[in-house]
Amino acid sequence: MNMISFTYPSLDGTKIAANKWLTGQKAKGVVQIAHGMAEHSRRYHAFATFLTREGYMVYANDHRGHGETAGSKENLGYFADENGWEQVVDDLHELTKIIKKEQPGLPVFLLGHSMGSFLSRRYIQKYGNEVAGVILSGTGSYPGLLGDIGRLLAKWIMRWRGKKARSKLFHQLSFGKFNKPFKPNRTPFDWLTRDEKEVDRYMEDPYCGELATISFYHDLLMGMKEMDQPDRLRLVPKDLPIFFISGEKDPVGHNTKGVLETIHRYQQAGITNLCYKFYKEARHEILNELNREEVYQDIVRWLNKQLNPARELEM
Repeated sequence: MNMISFTYPSLDGTKIAANKWLTGQKAKGVVQIAHGMAEHSRRYHAFATFLTREGYMVYANDHRGHGETAGSKENLGYFADENGWEQVVDDLHELTKIIKKEQPGLPVFLLGHSMGSFLSRRYIQKYGNEVAGVILSGTGSYPGLLGDIGRLLAKWIMRWRGKKARSKLFHQLSFGKFNKPFKPNRTPFDWLTRDEKEVDRYMEDPYCGELATISFYHDLLMGMKEMDQPDRLRLVPKDLPIFFISGEKDPVGHNTKGVLETIHRYQQAGITNLCYKFYKEARHEILNELNREEVYQDIVRWLNKQLNPARELEM
């Protein structure tokens, strides 16, 4: 295994667990991965190994309340006592600073999946000038009125039961519906990918699928709503290369509708260097889908294109 594990301190002193995959050749660039909700960075080992063979270093941390950073099952699905969303974004930036110190001169690309894509969208509002491009996998749009109702309900539950309370009802109302389009269901996580082996690995992983705390849902919904405000969208560098990738049957992106809505918002904000690709029949985790090799190749072609703009990108 070419993975090296390490930790680094956050701005508030929290110990953040991370992993890096180094190449055995001269590297062309670095891909920093922001993983999704209820998972962790080691799940990206196969993809990271592929990227190293293509000449890219890979770095990824476990977000607060996830993986080795959580440290215990009790801490899974809990960001922080205050301002958790922004702290997780800043944790990503601290890792970027480490990458630039360890790999000076190499361009850094940020790849965010699912919740990690939402964190990445906030990241590029604060630190967009520090990365050479962004890949947003399995992203979506804020759920509007339902999201507003969810935030109010989460706030009420926090006051009643505390920030670390867990609510199966809230989860079912907010994310439980993702599996419905794939009935009859073999597992509660059929919506992740058509690859049943990957679904089973997810379910067997002690750091995956844990019910999040109510404050986590509040932080997530608040972060998603605020990042789409016009004044914040205008903070994204106008020429930053952004590549949207999603499964056509991804419920997080409302079967591509939420992704297209996000792209439209970016265009309205004057962001110009945008492209996207949707994968037929694919679900949420396109890096773990049956056609993952196609996705891998599309990503590396896009990365290579950013390093050599004169080449034609055939997507």
